Amino acid sequence: MMTAYDKLLLENKAWAAEQVSTDPNFFKRLSGIQKPDFLWIGCSDSRVPANEITGTQPGEIFVHRNIANMVVHTDLNLLSVLEYAVVHLKVQHVIVCGHYGCGGVKAAMTKHNFGLINKWLRNIKDVYRFHRDEIDSIESEEKRTDRLVELNVQEQVMNLAKTSIIQKAWKAEERPHLHGWVYGLNDGIIKPVFEMAPNTHIDNLYEYDDI
Repeated sequence: MMTAYDKLLLENKAWAAEQVSTDPNFFKRLSGIQKPDFLWIGCSDSRVPANEITGTQPGEIFVHRNIANMVVHTDLNLLSVLEYAVVHLKVQHVIVCGHYGCGGVKAAMTKHNFGLINKWLRNIKDVYRFHRDEIDSIESEEKRTDRLVELNVQEQVMNLAKTSIIQKAWKAEERPHLHGWVYGLNDGIIKPVFEMAPNTHIDNLYEYDDI
């Protein structure tokens, strides 16, 4: 009897055969130098695969995913990915993509104890606190959650702009552009909610003067 695990391997073989039948040089080309234009910082939610929802091929998007698409200044994993993408791959765009109905955002809006994940959710709770008056003025629970999803994406884009990694690239090469998007699970449509062009002014407190 085939297990779910076995099915994954079987589907992989079928996918690889299909790619070769369509394009005999597909894997030869893919195994060459990686030069994506985009870094995607998305949610770990299995319903939001970067390549599929953007119609892009392997090799076109460099991807980092975590719960609720966060850019946390102490997250060495995220910062390592960001530095590699910006400094070495020289991506032109960094996209933070959240999604409506995000479980991480929903959890952060409650007072429940989720154990270790509390430490991660606290970053989202901070976003809620910054925008509490606006969010709490919304009557519908679903719409409150949707708005926090949007505001969280906006704050994470701002967190990118606060890094020396982004500021150095902005100053030296006027790239990358920063984008905040939200994906709709109900209709599959991506909604742009926030943009930052290179060298956009942010609070002086976060701008480095010696890079």
